[in-house]
Amino acid sequence: MPDLLIELLSEEIPARMQKEAAQTLEKLIDQGLSDAGLKPLKTESFFTPRRLTVRVNDLLSRSPVAREERRGPRISAPDKAIEGFARSVGVNRDQLVTRKTKKGSFLFAVFEIAGRSVEDIVVDVLDDSIRNFPWSKSMRWGSGDLRWIRPLHRILCILSDADGTRTVPFEIDGLVADNVTEGHIFMAPQQFSVESVDDYFRKLEDAKVLVDEAVRRRRITRKIKQLVTQSHLELCGHDELVDEIVNLVEWPVVLLGDIPGDYAHMPREIIQSALMKHHKCLCLYHPESRKPEKFITVANRQTSDSGSAIIAGTERVISARLEDAKFFWEEDCHAIKQNGFHTWLAALDNITFHHELGSQAERVERIAEAAAVISEFVDGASPVETVRSASVSKADLVSKIVSEYPELQGIMGGYYAIMADYPQTVLEAVQEHYLPTGATDRVPQNPVAIAIALADRLDVLTGFWVIDEKPTGSQDPFALRRSALSVFRIVLENNLRIPLAAVTGCLLIRHNSTRIEDLTDDDLKKICSKAKEYDCFLTFLSEVKVTPREQVPQSFLTLTENLQEQLEDLFGFIHERLRVFLIKQGVRFDAIDACLATTFGDDLTLLAKRIRALDVFLSSSNGENLIQGFKRANNILIQAESKDGIVYSSCPDSSLAETQCERDLFAILDIVTGEIDRALQKEDYEGAMRSMSSLRAPVDVFFEEVKINVDDMAVRRNRLELLNGVREVCHKIADLTLVSG
Repeated sequence: MPDLLIELLSEEIPARMQKEAAQTLEKLIDQGLSDAGLKPLKTESFFTPRRLTVRVNDLLSRSPVAREERRGPRISAPDKAIEGFARSVGVNRDQLVTRKTKKGSFLFAVFEIAGRSVEDIVVDVLDDSIRNFPWSKSMRWGSGDLRWIRPLHRILCILSDADGTRTVPFEIDGLVADNVTEGHIFMAPQQFSVESVDDYFRKLEDAKVLVDEAVRRRRITRKIKQLVTQSHLELCGHDELVDEIVNLVEWPVVLLGDIPGDYAHMPREIIQSALMKHHKCLCLYHPESRKPEKFITVANRQTSDSGSAIIAGTERVISARLEDAKFFWEEDCHAIKQNGFHTWLAALDNITFHHELGSQAERVERIAEAAAVISEFVDGASPVETVRSASVSKADLVSKIVSEYPELQGIMGGYYAIMADYPQTVLEAVQEHYLPTGATDRVPQNPVAIAIALADRLDVLTGFWVIDEKPTGSQDPFALRRSALSVFRIVLENNLRIPLAAVTGCLLIRHNSTRIEDLTDDDLKKICSKAKEYDCFLTFLSEVKVTPREQVPQSFLTLTENLQEQLEDLFGFIHERLRVFLIKQGVRFDAIDACLATTFGDDLTLLAKRIRALDVFLSSSNGENLIQGFKRANNILIQAESKDGIVYSSCPDSSLAETQCERDLFAILDIVTGEIDRALQKEDYEGAMRSMSSLRAPVDVFFEEVKINVDDMAVRRNRLELLNGVREVCHKIADLTLVSG
């Protein structure tokens, strides 16, 4: 049984795309070979910046013989029709066989499709995989039509078994596969032939190429730990950078250098960003001063001087970079000492956030207003302090250092706030309000930063919703999914109780107001002030239609339908992202859907609490059995309502109960309804679930001993109304019709 080895050698593939590309190629090759019947035992992929490699173990030498049947006309069909069918499939009439089917007796042509050689199948699979590879971006080169992420230079494709190694006769766009590859582009660029699959990996390592990403990673991390220990310094925040560095080299050589010059007066984040973002170097910090003193760089080659020239060159480049940063830092410091934030805040008018959403100055105004409302629901967040911090939260966007290092926005704003004589609380709020920056990053803990961070994300979401720039498919150019994730992570991880619809609704009004020509600033303030009086923004929208003209301008009334649609659609998006988030944490999807169906869900903490309580309940034996009883009751009601043409929603009459189990169900239903109402009022969802579970036994007995469809129509209707009582009390907690099983 032969082993297959494929290598696609190209110019350097971007680091962020290599791993996914190798995995995709592996899946395409494995699926293609499996579909052809070769049954690969094991398929593995490897990659470096210049090559994607797939190894397949123990393939069949030929695909098995396949049997195919094609149905023809009925046996009673005219002779001409039968003969025409036989000709169309390439057989004689006497080779047709008769088969009985549910629709009668038909003639069938039976074919045996001979197996194909492994070489022929590999050629087809590889050709299809390369031509239809799903690169997010690709290019053409030369005069050919082939597209790839970077120009392909060589294709190695061999089959190796006990009889030896042979090259698969594959050709695509002028590139002919062979058993030859190349070593390291600097240290061993010579071509060499490969005699077997194992020989490929052995010779590549001899040619200074580690094709296995895990091997490169181990070599890099082991050397980094050694250098950190020897230098008696500390290494911080390096995991993501190491992930990238691993995919930048084929033969990693880890080197230690000194950070040149005196930059002790600069924030360490500037030095760290200059080295890590721009030069892919890791920073080593003094354990006490926390100032960067040395750097680690990973070269892609060994040198006779043990890397001395590489370190010296890197130090020169870093020195130039840090001198520029020092100039920008000192210029910003001078500007702050001269004018405070006044000049920068005025300059925000000239920075466009989005051509349909106004300037950064307008955005800051919206954020400050929304953050002030949110701060009332965040313990320790003063509205005055929140507005003051929010008003300067984007000031550093004008600074020279942030123009050069955009990733430092917020961080530098905090330092500049201290220089402008703002208190430490403002520094913390400005720096933290950008958190979280990723799915696993920490959320802000500072109360003022929490309010500003939420206002910031909600302003982004509402703004792009109003101009209809929503995410579609895999496209999300404005990172709105990440903004939604940040919103509910900040709320849930800080256990906040915020009616987000009210804040979101006011922001929607703000963004929509630019589309109403006769809406003045006073009108806008009046509308937002009135909206804040309502716990539920949807109630405000329904009542605003009958509000006197002197309180709400007529021009605004035309927008109420759009506002409701935008609000519901936006919260649908937030809920969908929350759904994905909770499912990844192991929560049942039907528990999430059942709870979302019964509440608008703008109090995300309360919503998550309800979902988790239902999730636990559904996993219990009481929950499973009650669901069966509920579904049986609901199905009987649906059938009866469909047959009778009415909806059973009246109160049942306990005096019409004829059996003891009916009376028992009436009694327990009254008790449970009260208990659930009280539990929901206290937001005790676990208690509400326990109360609901007490319906299990009487409902089971009711179905065992009571006949619903009796001749006495009054009794029948009353029993159906009793079942509706069970349905309605369960709906107080969640829509159990959406629960599977």
